[in-house]
Amino acid sequence: MARSKVSITCENACVDFPIFDAKSRSLKKAVLGSAGGAIGKTDSNVVVVEALKNINLNLKEGDRIGLVGHNGAGKSTLLRLLSGIYEPTRGAAQIRGRVAPVFDLGVGMDPEISGFENIIIRGLFLGQTRKQMQQKMDEIADFTELGDYLSMPLRTYSTGMRVRLAMGVVTSIDPEILLLDEGIGAVDAEFMKKARIRLEKLVERSGILVFASHSNDFLAQLCDSAMWIDHGEIRQTGEIEEVVTAYEGPDAGKAVRESLDRLAKDRAAEAKAAANAAEGGQAR
Repeated sequence: MARSKVSITCENACVDFPIFDAKSRSLKKAVLGSAGGAIGKTDSNVVVVEALKNINLNLKEGDRIGLVGHNGAGKSTLLRLLSGIYEPTRGAAQIRGRVAPVFDLGVGMDPEISGFENIIIRGLFLGQTRKQMQQKMDEIADFTELGDYLSMPLRTYSTGMRVRLAMGVVTSIDPEILLLDEGIGAVDAEFMKKARIRLEKLVERSGILVFASHSNDFLAQLCDSAMWIDHGEIRQTGEIEEVVTAYEGPDAGKAVRESLDRLAKDRAAEAKAAANAAEGGQAR
C-alpha cells in the first residue's frame, strides 16, 4: 500500500512553560531541576522555563535519527512537540504523516482488564482500529509468551510481563512517523534480544524514526544519524559516531564504531545466507 509523503519540519521552534508564581528562589530552583531548561522571562514579566529553544529540524521519508543528551536536556519534550502534545510557543513545527508516539509503554493500558483487552485498548491509543488489533491478536500473544496470563487482569502482572505486553502491541503497528522514547529494560536478556529484532523490523516499516535513548548500542542498531540536545538546544547533528564522541568522549565513539561494524557484518552474513537459500530453492 502506498504511503503518503511524510516529513517533519521545525523552524526556530521553542517550547516555554510559564510559571505564574515563581517569586522565591527555592521554587525557581525546583522548577529548573525538574524541567531541565533555562529560566527566563516573557515581555509580560512572566517567569518561564525554556524547555526547547530554536529547534531547526528537517526530516524526510527514510530518516532515522537518534537523540542523545542528559536527563532533562529536552529529548522527551522534543518528542512531545513532534507528536503534537506540545505546540511551539514561538517558531513553527509542521508534521506530515500519521504519528505513532511511543513514550511510555504503560500509557493506554488498564490494570483492571485482561491482557487481551489491553492489546485492543493500547492499539486504539496508537491509532489502530479494533479490527486491525483483533487480526494481530494471535501474533502478539505468541510474541509475549504470556500464555494464560493474557486472560487475567493486568494488575496481576509483574513489571516485566507488562513490558512484554506493551512491546508486543507497539511493535505490531505500521507507523508513518515513529517517535520512540526508550522505556524498556525490565525484561530478561533473552526476551530483550527477541524484542530488539522485532523493534528493528518496526523501524524498517516506519517512514521516519526519532528515537531518544541512553543506549548507544541501540542507537547504532536503529538509527543512521544522531542529534545532541543540551539544555533545550541542539548542540550538534551528524553521524552517530561523531555526535556520541562529542557528547560522551572518544571511548564512547569507539564503542559506537565497533557496534556499527558488528551490525554491518551481521547484516551482510544474513543477506548472504538469504541469497544462498534462494539459490538452493531455485536449484531444486
